[in-house]
Amino acid sequence: MTSGVPLEELLRELAPQVLGALARRYGQFDAAEDAVQEALLAAAKQWPQVGVPESPRGWLLTVASRRMINDIRSEAARRRREQTVAAATAPEELVAPAADATAADRDDTLTLLFLCCHPALSPASQIAITLRAVGGLTTGQIAGAFLVPEATMAQRISRAKQSIRTAGAAFRMPPAEERPERLRSVLHVLYLIFNEGYTATSGPDLQRPDLTREAIRLTRDLHRLLPDEGEVAGLLALMLLTDARRAARTLADGSLVPLAEQDRSRWDAEAIREGVALITATLSRATIGRYQLQAAIAAVHDEAPSAAATDWPQILVLYELLERIGPNPMVTLNHAVALAMVKGPQAGLTMLDTLDADGRLAGHHRLDAVRAHLLEMAGDHAAYRAAARRTTSLPERRYLEAKAGQNQPVR
Repeated sequence: MTSGVPLEELLRELAPQVLGALARRYGQFDAAEDAVQEALLAAAKQWPQVGVPESPRGWLLTVASRRMINDIRSEAARRRREQTVAAATAPEELVAPAADATAADRDDTLTLLFLCCHPALSPASQIAITLRAVGGLTTGQIAGAFLVPEATMAQRISRAKQSIRTAGAAFRMPPAEERPERLRSVLHVLYLIFNEGYTATSGPDLQRPDLTREAIRLTRDLHRLLPDEGEVAGLLALMLLTDARRAARTLADGSLVPLAEQDRSRWDAEAIREGVALITATLSRATIGRYQLQAAIAAVHDEAPSAAATDWPQILVLYELLERIGPNPMVTLNHAVALAMVKGPQAGLTMLDTLDADGRLAGHHRLDAVRAHLLEMAGDHAAYRAAARRTTSLPERRYLEAKAGQNQPVR
């Protein structure tokens, strides 16, 4: 630890700084990323025994630079890259105080995020490479978070780096005309990471707090770098306001507790205050976007002293706006619930009927779950069976089975 910061947190904070310095210097993202990972592993092994060095960033940059130079020299020997070898100075010179001070003045986190969310990558690859390169997570940690073998995740990360190399992506900010679209990709990746942590798509646990914490940390960094971007602030507020309920979402045995039944005294009041302040300030000055509207909806829920006191008419208006600027089937699902709370279950069920032919929700348990909830409001408790069959989350499955009044497992 240094200055009270846990070692793991310190290494995650330093990882993108060191990677950015190397990638900017050599223009070889894939090789730089490998070198930084080796340096992080060395630090994780050595620092607990010998102590954190006076300049942990400089230490990591030294170790990573030496690995990088060795790789460059080996490659040069094989491919006659004399110019690259000649340009590579001695390791001691690469991390001389003057050079390191210059690098320290430049934060490359934003450039790294844009590179990791390059359009040549699939969403799954964007998530994996973002968590490793910017988040500082090891391949094993990422694999564990997504419940896949480490070898599988290693292949995914390797393919992502190969795709970046093949696409000829340079370590620099994208042109101005490409930045809005690329920023949307960055925000979407952070949103996906958070959602997977908040409600795991499969496995025995409903939540994976390590992923939600990492998504919030990365989004907070992005907000620091782009304080005037309304959607960045909106996404951070949405994460804070949503994650504030985490402790109340499950019982001691891991079973799910729906929002209306949660003990609101267990919600994180400080996260709610921060999220509300952030979205209030953002809505007053920025062009409204979908993350801001979702954050505003979350704020209405979080500020209600009880489920019965929830301002559903306000939530309904916000969902109507959200449908206009960012329509998608998941928005419609939640819109239908708000409509049912204001105008009755039949109004919500009628809205759900418009989704039956939407291929994006084919076989998805959430459509069945929402329909079952609205039918329950109308007095019919039997419709939870189909939703329970389709979900791969064990806590959600147990909850839906219980709602259906089943004593036997769904087959």
